[in-house]
Amino acid sequence: EYDGSSDLHVGITNTNGLVYNYNETGIHRVELGWEQCISIPLMQPDMYGLLKQWDKYLEEFSTGEAWFFHRYDEHHHNCYTYALAFINCVLAAQGKQPMSKSEFTERFVIPQTRKASKYITVYHEVAENYFYIGDSPDQEKNNSEEYKLLH
Repeated sequence: EYDGSSDLHVGITNTNGLVYNYNETGIHRVELGWEQCISIPLMQPDMYGLLKQWDKYLEEFSTGEAWFFHRYDEHHHNCYTYALAFINCVLAAQGKQPMSKSEFTERFVIPQTRKASKYITVYHEVAENYFYIGDSPDQEKNNSEEYKLLH
């Protein structure tokens, strides 16, 4: 179980659910071991053209020299670098601007990790106490709108 004190590992799936990921031994394509991951959707359901090309883009990108094992660096050339570079490659193919690490983190990663954190909190409360009491969805919405107004 993740406690928030270490880095997370990042991968990208092809259309069949095979996870491509990069670490100190290079690129890996695996089906198992990601069962407890947080999934971050990157494409809208209506992006059929991109969906058809996704697997080809991912495979070609992953065989590039940049992802050889000897280029791996824990802090500067890692799994997150790999995932973001692939996303930016796809954006470039669509004629869109690349995303910075902070922009991608803020727009995609943080919202999903917050949801996961809330789920884990509820799960622990129910497991320990057999119930959980939280704010209603309306109250949470009001709180977030209040926060936006104040900041």
